[in-house]
Amino acid sequence: MDITLGDVQTTALIPLVIKANETMSKKPRIKDEKAVEIIKTLGIDTKPYDKFMSHEGVVARTIMLDKQLKNLIKKNPNACIVNIGAGFDNRFSRVDNGKIVWFDLDLPDAIATRKKAFNNRDRVIEISGSALEDEWCDVVKESIRDENRKMIFIAEGLFMYFTIDQIKSFMQILKNNFSNGILIAEQNSKILVKNEKYHDTVKKTNAQFLSGTDSGQEIADLVDGVRLVEEHSFNEEMKKYSIRAKIFAKFFPTFNNRWATFEW
Repeated sequence: MDITLGDVQTTALIPLVIKANETMSKKPRIKDEKAVEIIKTLGIDTKPYDKFMSHEGVVARTIMLDKQLKNLIKKNPNACIVNIGAGFDNRFSRVDNGKIVWFDLDLPDAIATRKKAFNNRDRVIEISGSALEDEWCDVVKESIRDENRKMIFIAEGLFMYFTIDQIKSFMQILKNNFSNGILIAEQNSKILVKNEKYHDTVKKTNAQFLSGTDSGQEIADLVDGVRLVEEHSFNEEMKKYSIRAKIFAKFFPTFNNRWATFEW
């Protein structure tokens, strides 16, 4: 499989590699056989993309976001879910209840590569486009034509590559096109933006962090009518598995990434 990805899209290799390596470990905390398949097919050097803190962070966010999404699907079994900045993510396979409708949205080069890796699946639609333009919303609305389906959006590994103004534009697009919905979004800290050159894996790419927040409330305040429901640091999960992560959580409680749920 040949891959050609832009600077930001290349960061999708980080969670891909980590999920594959974790799956192949003796006691995997998450399982993603598709990631293993893709990595073996690519034959790439995984070392630059799998360092301790990034590894533990990806595992933690996968566990936490999967749990949150499963809870939301349990409450809304016919939900329509849009995975924004999908990369090589295979979350649909882990949370599918046989009823949800799923959309994977990413930029054209990422979707072109994704289509080489994933076969067509029932109730899964790939959308090539920018999250900062309205066109993808039309594809979603035309595909479902069911106002009773709850709209759930996932933005994992996305906001840190947007400026605050771009995040505001994105949030406004959601609000303008969908009368109500839920967004699960990952955020990084302002401290991490200032120290991105020390990030153990992103520094191996040409991508740059463009924004950070101290609280998800900063995101909610960007657009009228958006409400912050809850927010959790990845430290909450990471500290369960190693002394190193427990020490990090104790002495650097605001340094790690977080996930937050928003509603409107």
